[in-house]
Amino acid sequence: MSIGFWQIALIAVVVVLLFGRGKISELMGDVAKGITSFKKGLKDDGDEAEQPIPENATPEERKAIADKRAAHVKAADVKTSDAKDATQKGA
Repeated sequence: MSIGFWQIALIAVVVVLLFGRGKISELMGDVAKGITSFKKGLKDDGDEAEQPIPENATPEERKAIADKRAAHVKAADVKTSDAKDATQKGA
């Protein structure tokens, strides 16, 4: 037996009655903000690592940029290894 249109409509009406329209729209707005923030964070991380070193940069600036990239890669490796450890402990 599958769920039909009327069962879904009844569930939707019950949810609206329990939570109210304002609470549901507020929740959806928060979800949208979270998704937007997540996408922005992913984009910012990728942009930072891919920026070319300017040709007119001094050796100190070049070293600072290289160190920053290395720290970024190391942090990403730590996050990846932590995730692998958590997965292995759970298995």
